[in-house]
Amino acid sequence: MSWMELAKKVIDGYRLSKEEAKQILLAEDEEVLSLVNAAYEIRRHYYGKKVKLNLIINAKSGLCPEDCGYCSQSIKATTDIQRYTLTSKQKIVEGAKEAKRNKIGTYCIVLSGRRPTNREVDTVVSAVKEIKEEVDQLKICACMGLVSEEQAQRLKESGVDRFNHNINTSSNHHSSITTTHQYDDRVKTIETLKKVGISPCSGVICGMGETNDDIVEMAFALKELDADSIPVNFLIPMPGTKLENMDELTPNTCLKILTLFRFVNPTKEIRISGGREYNLRSMQSLGLYIANSIFVGDYLTSNGQQAEADYQMISDLGFEIEENPFETESQDFANCMN
Repeated sequence: MSWMELAKKVIDGYRLSKEEAKQILLAEDEEVLSLVNAAYEIRRHYYGKKVKLNLIINAKSGLCPEDCGYCSQSIKATTDIQRYTLTSKQKIVEGAKEAKRNKIGTYCIVLSGRRPTNREVDTVVSAVKEIKEEVDQLKICACMGLVSEEQAQRLKESGVDRFNHNINTSSNHHSSITTTHQYDDRVKTIETLKKVGISPCSGVICGMGETNDDIVEMAFALKELDADSIPVNFLIPMPGTKLENMDELTPNTCLKILTLFRFVNPTKEIRISGGREYNLRSMQSLGLYIANSIFVGDYLTSNGQQAEADYQMISDLGFEIEENPFETESQDFANCMN
């Protein structure tokens, strides 16, 4: 069976087995264009030519007690980054207004740390309420670590549409990446968000020494969790982190990983996230034939490419920026039912 034939089966409702999914990662590099073409058939069916844009505000940087080996914000890292406590409500609100002016559909408020204090939640809640009053058609995503059900409920009531909490890696590989919390802590947080009615955003970081089996497990775990948005990050080996010498990804490998996530989670928003510029390099545009969402601008502690270059890439592909993130949700749901 060809990759295109398999893609059409997926559109018709077929669910890949883990072995079939693994074959995508094992494909020869000469097959990458065929894989991208097949993945685009799925992407086009559910999302057409639309591209969703996301922007991060690093509202609290560094000072994190966790020991995640990839992260420059960890207390264990010696990376030279800015470290500061939670920024002001005014700065968060102004960032949202600037995001809207730049055709951003989802504005991501990110706080470093294991879990937020109630005071930090107060500030974010107040900022989100003001954003919802003053900025039309902007989806708000919060990323604040391990939140309690009470905190999640408050965020929901303030207008937070989505909450990001990545599983990052497979359950088997988790202890190789961090020891200060468990994989199940992350899963529990995602389930808490779903319980209060916040759309779950959860993804992965690839290139951290995981096996192909681990990557397959990650894709299927997110399917099981029913994450609405799946950011696929590719490791940037940051100096001063445990994984600073880990640099094993190639552009073709990244495209195979994106294809795997699209085949396993065909109806979901797949976002090319951190490490896009570093790892895909000149092949970034091919990634958008698979994924339907990207971050624009800088990441938490690393730089992205200029926003104008992203807008030009989208235009050159013949794609369209989805400026109203709520406009197509009912159609997306209808497509998922077909």
